[in-house]
Amino acid sequence: NIDGADIRTQFPEQLRFNCELVDVWMTHIGGYPDRYAPQVKKDIYTKPPQLFISGHSHILKVVFDKKIQCLHINPGAAGKHGWHKKRTLIRFCISDEKIHTLEAIELGDR
Repeated sequence: NIDGADIRTQFPEQLRFNCELVDVWMTHIGGYPDRYAPQVKKDIYTKPPQLFISGHSHILKVVFDKKIQCLHINPGAAGKHGWHKKRTLIRFCISDEKIHTLEAIELGDR
């Protein structure tokens, strides 16, 4: 969850790519299953990824969206700025077309 303007000027708001044959979509503001953000809502239902990573809320959350067969990950926030109390991130592997070995990691207090 990188909110800083310096990073945002270097990367597009949305990234969509394949990693080990898994369709991945990353965006800052994406919402959650059944409450997707307006800027992703249409596309996520018409061409859903297998893995959707979004942030903004600074709340670590992992949910499988059964409607579109998509793993949704919000890694929380690893930075020291924001309203979150704990710094968090998610570590996982992608291999053989599968997402696996997912770990929620707490880095300590903000």
